[in-house]
Amino acid sequence: MLVPRSRNYDLRKPDAIARLYEDAQPEVVLHLAAVVGGIGANRESPGRFFYDNLTMGVELMEQARLRGVEKFVALGTVCAYPKFTPVPFKEEDLWKGYPEETNAPYGLAKKMLLVQAQAYRQQYGFNAIYLLPVNLYGPRDSLDPAKSHVIPALIEKCLNAVERGEPRLEVWGTGKASREFLYVEDCARAVVLATERYNGADPINVGSGGEIRIRDLVKLIAELVGFKGEIVWDATKPDGQPRRCLDVSKAQREFGFCATVEFRTGLTRTIDWHRESRRRADHRTQSDA
Repeated sequence: MLVPRSRNYDLRKPDAIARLYEDAQPEVVLHLAAVVGGIGANRESPGRFFYDNLTMGVELMEQARLRGVEKFVALGTVCAYPKFTPVPFKEEDLWKGYPEETNAPYGLAKKMLLVQAQAYRQQYGFNAIYLLPVNLYGPRDSLDPAKSHVIPALIEKCLNAVERGEPRLEVWGTGKASREFLYVEDCARAVVLATERYNGADPINVGSGGEIRIRDLVKLIAELVGFKGEIVWDATKPDGQPRRCLDVSKAQREFGFCATVEFRTGLTRTIDWHRESRRRADHRTQSDA
């Protein structure tokens, strides 16, 4: 098994993808690579998010087909769903509207993987499947404020506020939007199960099946981190999609997946990792001094 890194294989370039396939000689490809970020990053770089994600997916699948790869597993994104999809999101609603504007270029680029997979299955008999994971969280997520998603960004903000003794915490939006979150280890298990058991053309949601308002999420993270100050909402910043919660019955039916990590437990593990990352960073800084 080979897990390529961008420093070794730039998946936006066909020759790098060709070299990757030559080096790995895969029978199965799990396409998990993406250029991702939160609302701010999506608003600042919509062209990059569209081009890089579309280019990677299209060329990876095309070269997999040409090389006779047995199976291609493509991960899409919940951002592909229309902005006002009825809750819980069902797979058949995927094409019933335009995605939420702040992340539409990313969502549409990833949704093209589904179009490609179905077209290749129809014309070439190529076994490509498409999964739609909800917002993921867990250890080893990006700590870069320009790239991080809502949970790591909030954890870092709370930890910074506690360390500095700050009396207030400012958060984007109104807090009224809701999100569904899936612990990263649960998602990894879902991908493995789908790879082993699912060979259909239809997209399948991968999530926990529950949602939480951002306002309640902030309160929970503040409690777990130990921040006791005031939480201030910046309503001039966008909330993003109003609600996100998936119908996950198809994943359970088709390949037996059901999330097992309770949200509070997953958040606690994630916060512990953030704290350990900070300790390691402080240790390196002291060693270099």
